[in-house]
Amino acid sequence: MKFKHRFTVKAPLMRVAEFHSRSANMPKLTPPPMSTQLLNAPEVLKGGDTMDFNLKLAPIKIRWVAHLESLSLQGFTDRQLIGPYKEWIHQHRFISVDETTTLVLDEIELRLRKPPLWWMVGMGMYLSLPILFTFRKWKTRRLLE
Repeated sequence: MKFKHRFTVKAPLMRVAEFHSRSANMPKLTPPPMSTQLLNAPEVLKGGDTMDFNLKLAPIKIRWVAHLESLSLQGFTDRQLIGPYKEWIHQHRFISVDETTTLVLDEIELRLRKPPLWWMVGMGMYLSLPILFTFRKWKTRRLLE
C-alpha cells in the first residue's frame, strides 16, 4: 500500500530540514486525540539513529521503533523496525522552491500484518493518514512560518 502527501511551507530549506532533525518536534506533529511519547531518541537525529516511541490513542498504546536512513538537507527515510506494520518505509523529502519556500513531500510504503487484530489496527492507521498529514501540514506551517 502507498500514501503520498505534499505541501509547501514558507520557510527556507535549511530551517525545514533542521526542524525535522529534532526528535522533540515529532510529538508536536501528532494530532490529538493521538499522542507520541518519546522513549529513546537523540536530541538531534542523524543517519543510522533509531527513535523509540509510543503512539497512544485513548487506551491503545503501540510501541514503534524507527531506523533513520540518509538524513540530509534533502530529507531522510524512516524504516519501522518494531511497530504495527509488517513493513513501513517513510520517505521525507525537502525541496527548495525558492529562498523562502520549501516543498515537503512524504511518501509511505507499507504492508499490513496478517493477524486480524494487527490487520485492523494497521488498516485503521492507514485510513487516518490523510488526517494525520493534514494536521502535520497545518502544524509545520504554524511552527515555521
